[in-house]
Amino acid sequence: MITGGATATVFYNLIQRHPTLDLPVIDYDLALLFTPMLMLGISIGVAFNVIFPEWMLTVLLIILFVGISIKSFFKGVETWKKETIMKKEAKKNSRIDDAAHYIQTEEPAKEDTKEPRKKVSIVENIRWKELGYLFAIWIMILALEIGKNYATTCSEAYWALNLIQVPIAVGMSSYQAVRLYKGQRVIASKGDQQTHWRVWQLILFCGCGTLAGTIAGLLGLGGGFILAPLFLGIGIPPQVASATSILAMAFSASMAAVEYYLLKRFPVRYALYLVAVATAASLVGQHLVRKMVAVLGRASVIIFILTFTLSVSAVLLGGVGVSHMIQKIEHKEYMGFGNLCMYKVKN
Repeated sequence: MITGGATATVFYNLIQRHPTLDLPVIDYDLALLFTPMLMLGISIGVAFNVIFPEWMLTVLLIILFVGISIKSFFKGVETWKKETIMKKEAKKNSRIDDAAHYIQTEEPAKEDTKEPRKKVSIVENIRWKELGYLFAIWIMILALEIGKNYATTCSEAYWALNLIQVPIAVGMSSYQAVRLYKGQRVIASKGDQQTHWRVWQLILFCGCGTLAGTIAGLLGLGGGFILAPLFLGIGIPPQVASATSILAMAFSASMAAVEYYLLKRFPVRYALYLVAVATAASLVGQHLVRKMVAVLGRASVIIFILTFTLSVSAVLLGGVGVSHMIQKIEHKEYMGFGNLCMYKVKN
């Protein structure tokens, strides 16, 4: 479901532009820094999913969603207040300009007509080099995960295929981090508010990407839910934060889906139905949200929608998890940790 929705949204965002700058709405430099480590974390998280008991996953899921919801809500309130101040200042400046124009011309001021931004084709709107890097990392890590399916669990070949993923992901994120540190690349979506990157910041962000991927793989999420609030926290506009995190989510969620399929923990028919529903809902939702932001003139709407979605997810998924826990307790089923090396794929 997450894979289908994220993929559909990515295709929609590929033709969209930055809300204020002449740039794509997806920040490919930001995605290239986080996504490789996110995909590495997915592999770790899926393995942990086999080990951790269901009750622990449920508790972690509730804590995660509630925590992110609260953080996103306060960020939304902060953004709303800033937008209100900007609207008041813009209205005040508009009145001053109109009055000055009236005094000079003795005629009523005419509304300023802004030239529409030049439309850019989808080919020009995509940063093909950065996107190619992401696809290359995705293919390599996915190939290693598929290779693990043909190796005996916990054998030397199995661990070798796991360890090879580390230099691939770390190498690409490090390459991008070095370019940001040296100023060869910038997070252009921030506009004039550029960050002078320090080594510890870049290491921390790469670590956050790995942690987000681990949590996403562990709980069966896409990772974008975790990255979006992080992007907002470093000053990325809500539209860009949403689009970029969803691009990362598309890569990570699709990888997680394949890994769960290989573990035979993936109901294909049910998943295909959810993919179809999520794809349609994502396209409609993206269109409606953009219209809402345009009408209200407030990008903070995106943050509040994210907060609402996470809150509802925490209640629904938490409720289902608690229900399963009660059933297992009643049937006196084993609820302890699993053994990865003893795990057998069900046919």
